[in-house]
Amino acid sequence: MQWHEWLNERAQQALEAVSSPVFLIQVTIVALALVAAWLAGRRVERIERFAALAEQYHWVYILRGAIVRLAPPASALLLIIIGGGVMRSLELSTNLLSIALPLIVALIAVRAAVFLLRLSLGRESQIKGWENTIAIAIWTAVALDLLGWLQPSIETLSHPLAKFGKFELSIWLVLKMLVIVGLLIVVARWLGKWIERRVSRAESLNLSMRASIIKISHSLLIILSVLIGMSAAGVDLTALTVFAGALGIGLGFGLQRIASNFIAGFVLVMDRSIRPGDVITIGQQGAQNGRTLQSFGWVQELRGRYLVVRDRDGVDTLIPNETLITSEVINWSYSDRKIRLKLPVTISYADDPELALGLLEHAADSITRVLTDPAPAARLIGFGDDGLELELRIWIMDPQAGVVNVRSDVNRAIWRLFQENGITIPFPQRDVRIISTPD
Repeated sequence: MQWHEWLNERAQQALEAVSSPVFLIQVTIVALALVAAWLAGRRVERIERFAALAEQYHWVYILRGAIVRLAPPASALLLIIIGGGVMRSLELSTNLLSIALPLIVALIAVRAAVFLLRLSLGRESQIKGWENTIAIAIWTAVALDLLGWLQPSIETLSHPLAKFGKFELSIWLVLKMLVIVGLLIVVARWLGKWIERRVSRAESLNLSMRASIIKISHSLLIILSVLIGMSAAGVDLTALTVFAGALGIGLGFGLQRIASNFIAGFVLVMDRSIRPGDVITIGQQGAQNGRTLQSFGWVQELRGRYLVVRDRDGVDTLIPNETLITSEVINWSYSDRKIRLKLPVTISYADDPELALGLLEHAADSITRVLTDPAPAARLIGFGDDGLELELRIWIMDPQAGVVNVRSDVNRAIWRLFQENGITIPFPQRDVRIISTPD
């Protein structure tokens, strides 16, 4: 039977049914069921205390989610069952209600299945925003099958829209490919979560190695899911060679920096040169007068394209991974978090340098963040134009807590001890000779 013949036959049957008063009664019952479903949905969503508890307890979250999704169709199902029972007791026809009943039951089953699927992928899975769309799409296919319209719809959607050699593109092919790929991606996400749990418990691997294994496994599973799904849907993958070549050209030109950042991200994760929690300084050549600009902070996250570094002001800076590979990076905590700071001080030639050196070491001992092993050391560096050049060398263990604040605390202690012991810090001294020339 052709599509137009089937459509005409269905239209005639529908017109005959609509003209019956019994049909109008059934339409009224269905309309009341839809109104009841809408009111039930509004009522459930307004239970604020229920929503607050769902944020704290996982089982309340599951219960609330099930009620929100199933209460509206369940209310409609109850009214249709009651209405159908009353009409059957009056020996009236219930052909429309007999059609609506399995459709609502199918809707309840689909909503429950999709909700369980989302829970299996995690509370904050990416399917959360697509849950209603997926449920409606699945229910539409089930409804067409229950009504006997699925096969004619498939035949209509299978009409080719375009041909690429032997390959024919149709709406049905695209829909079938989306469904198969979607199911395989769900399976891939399940496998990815299983791999993530197993890798996270591997104490022999460091955090960077675990993160790299998890990212690579997730990416490979998604790529395999897409390729297998396209092949299962009937797409000839050999026809994609042209698109692969075009993609390669695009990576070579327009997407070169993006690709290099992703590759650099995998390199950083694999060689463990920079890890979350490290304190780093990245020097970049500025555009103003050729001066050097430095970015100092703590590594918060290692992403595929960039690195998140938080500075002392609480500002997060996103640094491309390529920059970390090609630029000089100071990792203050690469092998050891212990670092040495140098504090230069100049005193007058009239002061005793031995006393000043002792005061410098005593000033460092009064600061709690300064390590005693290695101990602070004061040195006479040279004889400058303005005075004796001294230098205090100290070690700290926690550069992530700040470096400038330690310098400030030690300098304040030095100034206080110098004032108490008569040690002076000279001003710059310059001799100016004025030579007069005869007119």
